[in-house]
Amino acid sequence: MQTTHQIFYRDARDLKEIPSESVDLVVTSPPYPMIGMWDDIFGSQNVEIEKALKAGDGKLAHELMHEILDSVWDEVFRVLKDGRFACINIGDATRKVNGDFCLYPNHARILNYLLDIGFSALPDILWRKQTNAPNKFMGSGMLPAGAYVTLEHEYILILRKGSKREFKTECEKQNRRESALFWEERNIWYSDVWMDIKGTGQRLSDELSRLRSATFPYDLAYRLINMYSVKGDVILDPFLGMGTTIAAAMTSGRNSIGVEIDKSFHSAICPMAQQIVNFSNDYLRDRLMRHFAFVEDRIQKSGPLKYTNRYYECPVVTSQEQSILLNGLNEVRESDDNIFEIAYSERPQSIYDQSRNKMTIEPLDKSETQLDLLNR
Repeated sequence: MQTTHQIFYRDARDLKEIPSESVDLVVTSPPYPMIGMWDDIFGSQNVEIEKALKAGDGKLAHELMHEILDSVWDEVFRVLKDGRFACINIGDATRKVNGDFCLYPNHARILNYLLDIGFSALPDILWRKQTNAPNKFMGSGMLPAGAYVTLEHEYILILRKGSKREFKTECEKQNRRESALFWEERNIWYSDVWMDIKGTGQRLSDELSRLRSATFPYDLAYRLINMYSVKGDVILDPFLGMGTTIAAAMTSGRNSIGVEIDKSFHSAICPMAQQIVNFSNDYLRDRLMRHFAFVEDRIQKSGPLKYTNRYYECPVVTSQEQSILLNGLNEVRESDDNIFEIAYSERPQSIYDQSRNKMTIEPLDKSETQLDLLNR
């Protein structure tokens, strides 16, 4: 098993290198219009945006910023295959312009445009990034009609192009079964409110042109990729940033394409790719350990489970979990044209000891040296 991951440093409004209907899933988080840290990025692509902000016309600036994103969504629709999904993490913005404080509904503006160009909307996810900061409330505090509710959530818009995806051949069906989720994961991941994933604000190295990045968390990208694609699919992120989506695709056994307008991110993405083998293998083992812990607790409380996974020989709740296989990473190879290739192991990462209701770890190969990190 092998996957390929390519990065294009270019404007995502023109994805001419990517053929039409060649992508299986889009996972991305674009710059948020009317968030101050992105003003320069939008302004560099349309000088009218800076003029609107200086003139105090927030609504016009908001619309002009979204018109830039619209061209990217047109390309996303073009390159997606029929029956495939786009998952877009976007937050609304609150801002005072010309003395007036208001909310700019980014998620609604993007959703309306996506529906207009042909996408079908599915139930979205509210990602709640809770904070306990005492100064999180906006406005005059205790006085009625002078304060505003906190904005502690973002949206993950889920959209589909065309009709429901079909898996017709036995090979396709088997690959889908091996890409399945554990029962307890399904119950959490397919909830419409995510509260267990923390946001990340990252300070980047000095040589990068952006001082900050609002990268969405790795866990968020990993979940979406495993919820809406199968192993071997092609994942696209037209706003790659630090490379989170590509990293999650590597771990998941998917191919990926990343597009980033800022070439300075190359110095952050390449080190990530070189560390992905050890990171991914630890991450996949942690995922298995969580399942084994769930199994042990379930057996103690409710008795034996009916089904067994054929690769890990561990109990599972449903018949659809019997073929789940998490392929560990063996090596990563990088070429000169921003292409990374990942080779995977076909062996299970670990085996469940039925007699003791616990997991025993087996290395992927003789060179594996990360087992001591499992309990860190």
